[in-house]
Amino acid sequence: MTNSIATKKNFRFMLGGFLLVAGTGHLSFARRDFRAQVPDWIPVDVDTTVLASGIAEIALGSALLSAGKKRVIIGKIAAIFFAAVFPGNISQYVNRRSAFGLDTDNKRLARLFLQPLLIYWALTSTSE
Repeated sequence: MTNSIATKKNFRFMLGGFLLVAGTGHLSFARRDFRAQVPDWIPVDVDTTVLASGIAEIALGSALLSAGKKRVIIGKIAAIFFAAVFPGNISQYVNRRSAFGLDTDNKRLARLFLQPLLIYWALTSTSE
């Protein structure tokens, strides 16, 4: 295994682990914080939205950890997921909702720049 392939695999595993922890947080210890990110315009109950996105994150994390040859498509699905939940980060910023230690406008604004990095991480760690 070349260093580049090993590095990608390590980053894919880290992202998978991150998603498993985040998804578990949606269902338990960080549920309240995740509720702060649900945009007001979502037509589904806030708690249902948090639970559903947590289940999706657990599924994506598990898929990334066991991806094998399907890793490219799973990486694309993860990137789409990260793009799809980005309005939640925008909502948290616009509505000035404190969660996850993001208790100032500057911190919430800085968090917005993390989402493109997650998309990049999903795509590059699963590429051929």
